This record gives sequence, structure tokens and C-alpha cells, in this order.
Amino acid sequence: MRAVTVRKAVRGVVAGCVAAGVLAGTPVAAQPRTTATDDPSYAATTGVGLHNAYEKAKYPYLADALDSGAAMLELDVWTNAFGRGWRVSHGNPLGNDNNCENAQRPEELRTKPRDQRLDGCLADLRAWHDAHPGHRPVLLKIELKDGFQARHGRGPADLDALLRTGLGDALYRPGDLATGGQTLDAAVRAKGWPGRSALAGKFVVELIPGTVEQNNPVDTLWTDREYATHLRDLAAAGGLGDAAAFPAVLGAASGDPRTRYADASIRPWFVLFDGDASVYAGGSVDTKWYADRGYLVVMTDAHKVPPAIDGTRPTETQARDRVTLLARRHASVVSADWYPLPGVLSTVLPRG
Repeated sequence: MRAVTVRKAVRGVVAGCVAAGVLAGTPVAAQPRTTATDDPSYAATTGVGLHNAYEKAKYPYLADALDSGAAMLELDVWTNAFGRGWRVSHGNPLGNDNNCENAQRPEELRTKPRDQRLDGCLADLRAWHDAHPGHRPVLLKIELKDGFQARHGRGPADLDALLRTGLGDALYRPGDLATGGQTLDAAVRAKGWPGRSALAGKFVVELIPGTVEQNNPVDTLWTDREYATHLRDLAAAGGLGDAAAFPAVLGAASGDPRTRYADASIRPWFVLFDGDASVYAGGSVDTKWYADRGYLVVMTDAHKVPPAIDGTRPTETQARDRVTLLARRHASVVSADWYPLPGVLSTVLPRG
């Protein structure tokens, strides 16, 4: 009887995803939240993410990456004082090298010069959103390669303003999740994330510390801790509505990874975790702990989980099997470089 009940529950969640148009990654209009079965929570499903979606070798334009159906798109952002603004590139800390074009309206998508700053990428997201107002929820993962630079006008509050201006009402904010003085942790454990249909047409922004920041011996305040402190202080001042992003605890680890933060007051401001899929899948981490509490988990480098498969062009069967495996391990997003496989990128499965 128990096996039959579980199968029925899974079928119900999948049916809800189909009804919301998310299994195929197709645009849908936002729908009122009904029941957990009819409208699965955002945290109750597993999608597929794309590493460094801004690279022109993968997609000529960022709009093409959005059209792929991927549940997550990643941008690398530089903030140092040697260049202007928030730069988007993989290896150039001084300038921009990306497929963003700063489209101001849908008709301009794929028509303008590329290599724009972060505000240009956000303009593309907004223009694409305006053309697909009921699109699937999209997690926008931003790696701040060299961290915040508040003294140069590129601090947490500056990023908030940039995201609010660029995405407007298409942005799902921490204040939308945590209401009535709650922390993010209290909010997800009490009521969970909204249903997928309630998040249709929304972007959720994740922040992680960058590779350069992590290897900088003089940087003692990484992106995760700095932004979580910013959230705590905004909430204390009654200004959580200004916040625009969700900081992630980076690195898969057993137990509660938030205990790494000596300042316990910032721990409740993390409900998003991001780490190596091989560690999450290896048995040393109780991944059900995250799902039971409504936390989101991004599992990166999915192709490296034994047995390893190609990082860019596995067979579709191999990639789907890997997504299924990590969905069972309670991934919220399974991330890789599978841009040649749009049928896989648009996959959404029941989590767990």
C-alpha cells in the first residue's frame, strides 16, 4: 500500500508540472496556488541548470539561453576598480565578454552589439520576460568572481538597486518569502516556497562567492557572509523589501553547513545551498535534511558523479539518467554544461 501511495504522489506532482507547462519549459501564465499536488512547491521539484550561460560559444545571445528551457542560468561578474561597472566575463577581469546586448524591448533581442555589463544582461532578461510573461521560474546564479567592492559603488545595496531596476516586478525577492519579521529560514520552514505557478514569470537571484575571491588571502569578507549580514541588517531596520538576492552557502558538507559562520545571527538568512554533485551524491551528506526543511540545493558538475559522463555532450539518455539520480538525492537544480541538449535542460522532475 505504501508503494502505491508514493507512486500516486509522484504522479500527482508530475501532473502538476505538466499542467503548469514546466516539464517542456514552455511559457505559461501565472496561476493561483491550489494544492501541493496541483501546484508543487518550487522546492519540491528538480530542474536543470546551465553553467556560464553568458558564453557566446554556447549561445549567440542570452535570449537563446533563456529559450533553452533551463531552470538556472549562471553569470560571472567582476567588480574590481580596474574596470567600469559590473563586468560579465569568464576570464577578463577588466572588461566584458558575453552574449548580453542590453535589449530595451523584445523586438531588440538578437539585434544589438553584445559584450555588455550586468545591467545589459538584466535588460535582456527583462525584455525576454516581457515577451514570455508567464515563463518558468528561472534561478539566476551570479558568481561574484572577486567579491563585492562597496567602496567603489559595487556593494550589496548597489547590487540590490541594479537588480530591482533591471528586473522590476519580474524579480522574486527575499522580502516576498520572509514576511512579518521572519528570517528566510523561519519562512521556508513555516510555509515553504510558493508553488511553481505562483512563481511563473519570476527570476530568483542566487549569489555565491567567486573563485578569485576565495583565493584572495586579503579578502576576509566573502560574498556569502557579506550579503547575509546585509539581509540581517536590512530586516532589523525594516528594509528587507529592498533586498534582491538570496546568498548561498557554497560547498557540499555534512551536517548543517551554516555552522561554519561564526556569527550565528546570519545563519537563518541562508536557505540556498550550492556544491559539488559528487559530494552530495556520495552518501556522506544527508540531502533529505535540506528537502525536509524546504531549502534549495544546487548540485554542480553533475557529469562528474561516478560513473562520469561527458560534461558537454553526453547522450540524452545519460544526461536524463543523471538528472533522475540527483533528483532522488534531493537536488533542486542539477547543473552542467549540457547546452546541446535542450530537451534535457527543460526537464523538471519531482524532487526526491
